[in-house]
Amino acid sequence: MSVGGRPPRTRSAQILCGALAGPLFVTAFTVIGAARRGYDWRRYPVSSLAIGRQGWHQRTNFILAGLLYLCAAAGLGRCDRRRIGPRAVPALIAGAGIGLIGSGLFVTDYVGDLPSEDPDENSRGPVDAAPTRPTCAGQMHNLSGIPVFAGIPIAGLASAATAVRSRDYRWACYSAGSSTVMAGSFLLVVAAIRGQSRLGGKSGIFQRISIATGLGWLSSLSLRGRSQ
Repeated sequence: MSVGGRPPRTRSAQILCGALAGPLFVTAFTVIGAARRGYDWRRYPVSSLAIGRQGWHQRTNFILAGLLYLCAAAGLGRCDRRRIGPRAVPALIAGAGIGLIGSGLFVTDYVGDLPSEDPDENSRGPVDAAPTRPTCAGQMHNLSGIPVFAGIPIAGLASAATAVRSRDYRWACYSAGSSTVMAGSFLLVVAAIRGQSRLGGKSGIFQRISIATGLGWLSSLSLRGRSQ
């Protein structure tokens, strides 16, 4: 029997991509950051790992995660709406996948005071400060982050609303809570980068909380869709 014109095994494999994408992405950037000389995960955003000669590791990580979420979105689009949420949810997940791919194709400008890989490069910017003249690539990178850091919380709220109508309050609370934490943590990242004294040097922590919360919810949603 087929589901939405595709064999169930194909759909299940697509959704499994969504369950694995987050843990693989987080594990990869954690390992990449640990191997990067002078990199402090508490201070620097994940995107900083894409800068420099060794940046291709993180750029590849962005792109692979994006491709996995595109596969997941295709599978989730054929799931029961009562478990996943409205059609907008798979569309927003696909948007997040595209955003991650864009984040890998366009390298960020922001580096804070991360030491350069070039031993002849001695200039450093202030802690957690963005460059005064953003490049086109940097601007595209920032735009690519919108469907990730805004799209996933919106998807979570949409799924929560559907769960409330189905009286699945546990999933509704988890989805709404994850959306709130992801969005709130990202706002703290923005505040830290803009130089809020109390948050200085902590933008990496807040960003990782945001990423782990949002991608963790996507993994849970994928497992929920796969179990129907």
